[in-house]
Amino acid sequence: MSDNPTGANLSEINQRLVKQYNEIAQLAGALAHEIKNPLSVIGMNVELLAEDLVEADSPAARRALTKVDIVQKQCQRLQNLLDDFLGFARVRHLDLTPASLNDQIERVLNLFAPQAKECSIEIVRFLNPDLPLIMLDEQTLQGALVNLVKNAIEAMPNGGLLTARTHVTRTGVALDLIDTGQGMEQGTAMHMFETFYSTKDNGSGLGLPTARKSIEAHGGLINVESALGRGTKFTVEFPMPTRLASHEANAEN
Repeated sequence: MSDNPTGANLSEINQRLVKQYNEIAQLAGALAHEIKNPLSVIGMNVELLAEDLVEADSPAARRALTKVDIVQKQCQRLQNLLDDFLGFARVRHLDLTPASLNDQIERVLNLFAPQAKECSIEIVRFLNPDLPLIMLDEQTLQGALVNLVKNAIEAMPNGGLLTARTHVTRTGVALDLIDTGQGMEQGTAMHMFETFYSTKDNGSGLGLPTARKSIEAHGGLINVESALGRGTKFTVEFPMPTRLASHEANAEN
């Protein structure tokens, strides 16, 4: 009798693995939600304790307030990590509708405009006005674009230039986000989309993996080019579904 699994057995094994993976993912999501509740209570009570201690003027109270401040920062760090994890876990089912990629990036850039101005970062837009519509889930895609733009701005602490450019490709549309920031070494660029990988002190390591997961859920691709000390370019490509492509072709005729 052969020990090699047959096609039917492989299918059963794959189905069982997928089921186990989904169960683990659901359990992890439920656990994250359960952790958020007591964490909120801890954070609220630590904040109240800090308010009581700030009025005290003894050396012991000042030492206690310093320790309370550390606890507050770690609570916020855990809160951010849980929020990022839940965002990563939620990228499953998309509500796809025809929409403009230009509109999505415009909204995100407008959101970051005040922060960019404060950091002496100039935002330049080269958005193709004739860009075809694509199928997208606005909330999910905007979340991915927020992660990419946030990453670009954080790479330019001393100011710089952020360029957003959209264009038509052979199979759909694309967005380039180019910053003149610190750039990355090749080793960092190779690992930047791995979950929990981060070069930031308080980074969750889930922002860019979530962005990639969201983009790939749309049938898209994300690519990065970076040079240390020169900046980084993210390119996001999305396919244009056949029926939308046919509609665009008919509109041109």
